[in-house]
Amino acid sequence: MTTTIEKLRTVSVATLATALYKRGLRNQVIQDVRPLSPKDRNMVGPAFTLRYMPAREDRNQLAEFRNPDHPQRVAIEQCPKGHVMVMDSRKDARAASAGDILITRLMVRGGEGVVTDGGFRDADTIKDLDMRAYHHRPSSPTNLTINEAIDINVPIGCGDAPVFPGDMIVGDNDSVIVIPAHLADEIADEAVEMTAYEDFVVEKVKAGASIIGLYPATKDESLEEFAQWRARNNR
Repeated sequence: MTTTIEKLRTVSVATLATALYKRGLRNQVIQDVRPLSPKDRNMVGPAFTLRYMPAREDRNQLAEFRNPDHPQRVAIEQCPKGHVMVMDSRKDARAASAGDILITRLMVRGGEGVVTDGGFRDADTIKDLDMRAYHHRPSSPTNLTINEAIDINVPIGCGDAPVFPGDMIVGDNDSVIVIPAHLADEIADEAVEMTAYEDFVVEKVKAGASIIGLYPATKDESLEEFAQWRARNNR
C-alpha cells in the first residue's frame, strides 16, 4: 500500500497549497526560503522544531557552545530519523541558524531535511549534502551574535507559517509547505488526484488544446477524456 509519505513525494508544493486553500488554510507555505540546491525528490517528513529568540549578550558568549545541554546541539542529536528539522530563526539571516558540521550530523543521523527562515553558514558545503536544506540566504556569523536557541520541539512560526511538532513538511525545488498532521492523509490523496489531472492537462495544452473548459474542468468531455487518459496511462 502506498503510504502518505510516498504519495507526498510525487506532488508539488503548489498543488498542496491549492488543496489546503480549499480547506481555508492560506498561510501554510513557508515564505522567503529556498533550496540550497535542487534535488531529485521531495523532502517529506514530520516536523521537529527548534525555536530561537533574540540573544541577550550575557547569555550568549562562545563559551555557551561548551555546554552539553545547549539546545541547538541537543536538537540536532534528538531529531528523529525521517523527520524534518524546522527552525524559527525570527526571519533574521544576519546570523547563521547552523553550519555544515551540525547539518552533516543531522544527515548522518537520518534526518529527512532542514528548514530555517534565517540562514546557514558554510552554505556551499551544505548544498552538496545528500539531504534537502532550505534557508533565506547564506549567513556567516554564529547564531550567538543575534539569536539564542531556547526551545526544542514546540509550536513555532517559520517564515510566517505556523508549524506544530508532527505536522507534515513537504519541500520541492520551489518551496516548503506545512500540512497539519490531521490533514496529511486526505491532502496526500487529493494532491495525487490533482497531479494526475494536471499531467493530463499539460499533455493536452502542449498538443494545442485551449484551457477553456479544460483547466479547470468545466466541460464533461474534458472529464471523459481524462478518464480515458488515466486508463491508458495506468494513473
